[in-house]
Amino acid sequence: MTSQASGRTRPAQPVETSTSVAVAVADEDSKMKSAVPFLSPQITSYFVAGGVAGAASRTVVSPLERLKIIQQVQPQGEKQYKGVWSSLARMWREEGFRGFMRGNGINCLRIVPYSAVQFTTYEQLKKWFTDYGVRQLDTPTRLICGALAGITSVCTTYPLDLVRSRLSIVTASIPTQSQLAQSTSAVKPTLVSGYHTSARLAAAAPSQQGVVAQAFTQADLTVWGMTRRVMRDEGGVRALYRGLIPTAMGVAPYVGINFAAYEALRGMITPPGKSSVPRKLLCGALAGSISQTLTYPFDVLRRKMQVTGMNELGVKYNGAVDAMFSIVRTEGVKGLYRGLWPNLLKVAPSIATSFFTYELVKELLGAS
Repeated sequence: MTSQASGRTRPAQPVETSTSVAVAVADEDSKMKSAVPFLSPQITSYFVAGGVAGAASRTVVSPLERLKIIQQVQPQGEKQYKGVWSSLARMWREEGFRGFMRGNGINCLRIVPYSAVQFTTYEQLKKWFTDYGVRQLDTPTRLICGALAGITSVCTTYPLDLVRSRLSIVTASIPTQSQLAQSTSAVKPTLVSGYHTSARLAAAAPSQQGVVAQAFTQADLTVWGMTRRVMRDEGGVRALYRGLIPTAMGVAPYVGINFAAYEALRGMITPPGKSSVPRKLLCGALAGSISQTLTYPFDVLRRKMQVTGMNELGVKYNGAVDAMFSIVRTEGVKGLYRGLWPNLLKVAPSIATSFFTYELVKELLGAS
């Protein structure tokens, strides 16, 4: 009987053990899942490094960035802001150092999340496309990763970019359409900026101030003020995304070429043992110059679409395709490259600073 009893009780022993093991494993898995943070330290490092890199790169070239926007949107044939150095001198004379930095605050506000999302997305896409290092990372894969990273980042921050463009041009002394129509008269109308120079020149030519000078109040010349004005006058939230499609079309190849060119150049210019600071900066400068030159017409279309709702400038387009054909018809192909020279002057130090700062901060944070 003892043997029979023991024989009956022995099978229950393994069942009890396996059940307890399964429960223990399940408990361990739940503990491990709860211990994994939503953002790993490595992803956080990518995000922080990308944000710092973006802010540093834009601040270094803020005057040239603003000049590029002004040259892109000023009326055809107008030469107020034609040469680079004369235009910078005019900007300094009219608005001082604050004129150089005009729009840089919102630019940094936009570029910090933009750059952070772009670098983080690119790093993660590289891992996913190569199955975390199992497959080789080739140039086409880099182009795809960069293009997707560019689209992701621009879609998340586009309204800030549009508002920044508006703030950059409303204080510049760009003539209005009505002023251009009066250019054949004996007295040429005085061109004033929308905010800084209007008070200084009002006494001298009160009747000659343009619509731009009178249309924007001081409250409009803030991030929130300009955002509210665009939404109120131009169709609500949808107006904040005007020009998104040509922007995405331009950003995708630009970012893809930028990252692919940078990593390819690093292999040639900074081989093991020769990764000095000047060589790293040169890689970024060359990569940025190549990518910007190839995709610059898309940037011009983006700016044109962003200011199409500003009645004071008389800019009206029915879409990106209409804007492109209109520019080519009235200005020729060279119209798609207006502002390229100051853009190339700024893109070399900007992209060089961006990549160098990103690599430096990422290394300091211990990310690979």
